[in-house]
Amino acid sequence: MNKIVTFGEVMVRISPRENYRFEQVCPGQMDVTFGGAESSVAASVSMLGGSARFVSALPKHSLTEAFLRQMRGFRVDVDSVLSREEGRFGVYYVETGANQRPSRVIYDREYSAVSTCPGDAYDWDTVLADAQWLHISGITLAISETAAQAALLAAKKAQVAGVTVSCDLNFRKNLWRWRSGTDARSLAREIMPEFLNHVNVVIGNEEDAADVLNIHAGESDVLQGSLQIDRYPEVAAQISERFANVHSVAITLRESISATHNNWGAMLYSAQSAVAVFAPINGKQYQPYEIRNIVDRVGGGDSFAAGLIYAISCGDFPEPQEQVNFAVAASCLAHSVKGDFNYNSRPEVEALLNGNASGRVQR
Repeated sequence: MNKIVTFGEVMVRISPRENYRFEQVCPGQMDVTFGGAESSVAASVSMLGGSARFVSALPKHSLTEAFLRQMRGFRVDVDSVLSREEGRFGVYYVETGANQRPSRVIYDREYSAVSTCPGDAYDWDTVLADAQWLHISGITLAISETAAQAALLAAKKAQVAGVTVSCDLNFRKNLWRWRSGTDARSLAREIMPEFLNHVNVVIGNEEDAADVLNIHAGESDVLQGSLQIDRYPEVAAQISERFANVHSVAITLRESISATHNNWGAMLYSAQSAVAVFAPINGKQYQPYEIRNIVDRVGGGDSFAAGLIYAISCGDFPEPQEQVNFAVAASCLAHSVKGDFNYNSRPEVEALLNGNASGRVQR
């Protein structure tokens, strides 16, 4: 298995412990960890047994060294992370919701090192020389025009090198602000299509497809937890028809009953066969995982992306049904782990796939 390369921003994540609100703990103690879509995918791929490389730009100080040590602990190659005098560490604050109170995220990411680093500062030829896959999320393009151009250059280089390129659409309305006078949705709809012309695998959810591509899944209403599952193959077909290089579209299916109770599944669509498969399935029927006590849902989509990339790349799961089964199980388990990174191994994912969902103590 060659390298799975991810490119994007890593941030310091600051969170009150348990379900406390910021007003309850400030001033006071909070948990400080690292997070970010592409770093999360790289860590998860490595935890599952894959070979991952993370590319970014970070400031020259001890926080960067701490992050690099953690990623090396995951066995992620971070030799291509640039250390720069310009820029700063991005920060985001997470308040974990419970029951009918949603989680809340506050971003502090402007002028981060990766958002100001030009694309030609990275040695893409070396980065991609032993790669089979490049993954970049829409968040990277959202943080700055410079980062968007760097992502586009990386995707073009990967395409020339014959490397599979995936993109998680990941629309974030609070980040697409780098062009004055243009609202977030309009800017994303202008910038993302050019990038998607160089992508082979698109990952997203029903909100992303609507916000970024203006493609809607019937009468689905994620705010009400109502999904028209039968309309998602149509959404995927429209994406693959619009972007000629896209051969697969994965859509995660989250039904939010409350902040701590979600139903979770996904669909994988093949453009070549025009067939969509769903997971998890009970017999021949789609039956989502019912997650009743979510520990942390931040990073759930990234763990799905990592599981899918790993399942497709490793060669042990040749059929789309097997691939999406694995990805959904991996991301289901991620909801039981605090923090962005999915500390679950391939044997643990396979145990869930084999029906071990009782949570009994393993001795």
